Formats: sequence, C-alpha cells, structure tokens
Amino acid sequence: MAADPVPTEASAAEPFRCATAARRREDPLAATATPARRWLLVEHPGPWPFNAFASDAIEPHVLSELAAAIRPARSRLLMIRRPGRQVVGAERRWAVLDTEPGREQVWGTWRDSADLRAAAAIVGEPLPAATRPTPNTLLVCTHGRHDVCCAIRGRPVAAALAERWPEETWECSHIGGDRFAANVIVLPGGTTYGNLDADNAVDIVSAHLTGAVVPAYLRGVASAPPYGQAAVIAAYERYGPLTAEAVRFVGGRQVGEGRWIADLEVGQEGRAAHVVAEVEASERPPTLLTCAAHMETSARAYTVTRMGEA
Repeated sequence: MAADPVPTEASAAEPFRCATAARRREDPLAATATPARRWLLVEHPGPWPFNAFASDAIEPHVLSELAAAIRPARSRLLMIRRPGRQVVGAERRWAVLDTEPGREQVWGTWRDSADLRAAAAIVGEPLPAATRPTPNTLLVCTHGRHDVCCAIRGRPVAAALAERWPEETWECSHIGGDRFAANVIVLPGGTTYGNLDADNAVDIVSAHLTGAVVPAYLRGVASAPPYGQAAVIAAYERYGPLTAEAVRFVGGRQVGEGRWIADLEVGQEGRAAHVVAEVEASERPPTLLTCAAHMETSARAYTVTRMGEA
C-alpha cells in the first residue's frame, strides 16, 4: 500500500489543510468513529448543505419528521450520491441500515419530500433478522462544504472504490473526523477507516470484505463508545488477522476519571473468548482540528493499558 505523500515543510503560500496537518502530527486514529445504531441514507440532488437537516430539496416539515424519528433511535442521517454521477430530477433512493450485522436492510425511492415519510416511519422500528446475507455498503465522506479535506481526499477514494464496487459505493455527507480524510464507513458493522487514499483504499476495503480487518487504518466501530472502540482496535492488533464480525464490544464500565473497563468477545460464534481491556483517556495538545476552525481545540486520545482473556 502506497504511503501518503506528505510534504516535509509547508510553503508560505500553502493553505492550511487539517488532514495534512494531522498526518504530520501523527494524530491517533483510534476511537474516533461516530457511534450510531442505525443509518438513514438519503440520495440528495445538487450540492449538500453544511447541515444535512438544512436541505432545501426536502420540505422543512418532512425534515422535522426525519429528525424526530432519528434522534431517539440513536441513528444518523447521511446524504448520499453516486461518485461522478449526478442525475437531477430522477428518482432517488433512500435506505435504513442497521450497524448490527444480520438485520434486514430497507431500501426505497423518493421523488417528492412526502415520499421520505416512509423512511421516517421505519427508522424508529426494529428491523427483522435477515433471511439471507445482506449486501455491503461503502460510504466515503466527500462533504467539501463541511471541510475541504473531505472533498480533496475523499473524491479520489470514492472513484477508486466505485471502479471496484460500483453498486456498493456511495459518496456521503459529514461523518466526523475531517482531519482523517479520506474516511470510509463499511456497513453493516459500521467499521470506520481513516487516512485512506486512492492508492491504498481498494486494498484495505478488499481485505476487510474478505475477512482481514486492517487495524492500522481503523478509526473504530459505530457500535461502541470511544473507549470500546480503542479496545476493539487493540484486539484486532493482538489477535488478528480477524474478520469484522470476530471482535465484538459487549459492554463496559467507567472505573475512574478517564478510565474504563471494556468487555469484548473475540473469535467466531461458538469459539469466542471473553477479553477484558483497560482503557485510559488523555488530552492531546490543542490544535486546529478542521480546515475551518478559528480556534485550537484539544482532542482526546484513548490508550489500552492492559488486555487479556478473562
């Protein structure tokens, strides 16, 4: 996999780019994925707004219904589009997908805002167990209006993945962690990768889909809180190579200020081991975390201090 070409010294005329700065600082990827139980994907015509709930292509009262359905369901609304293909006025798709593998996926279409009420009705309801293997969905953040790095670094990755997996790949709106662009979410499972580029993305996603998660590029899994994500990544590093389903965060508890115990199941069903990890959080030095930031902010880093079978 090719290394990211990072200049060793910034030119005076070079604009600030948060992803370039983060790679120079070697910001840790671990435990930075956006937690979510479910995802509402809406194929959106034209430019995406900064905030997905401010779309001028969807009537305000329908957006309000979507927001009311999403928040209690611990879900996330993402705008999506096919890489390089914009068909304005055509019938568009929406989907409700669970982070948890083994659940049915619901796909629908919409032309008018009212059509999205069907999606709002489904988001808060339990999805039945799947009766057959569910297809993968690859989401690449390319939300340039939210952060320039997401567009600059995300679009080449989306194009590369779409060439290999044209039906599974979508560009998507903001998923957090702009400084780790290009960012990719693999559903089901909600595994989030960062620091990808057009040279390494296909190899990393291919390894994931064929049963060998690549922990060096892992930001985390949507099913776990940050301390649980750190534990999951450490388990992939220690016990891998493993499939995406072979490491599961099953719970945890806080045991002190910035300290947690995470419980994992590692291995295939029927042969899984109970693994316990101790995780500590620390504050990193304040810095500019996005391209549009006007002030320096401190981010948390999570470190696994001990791990072993219970």
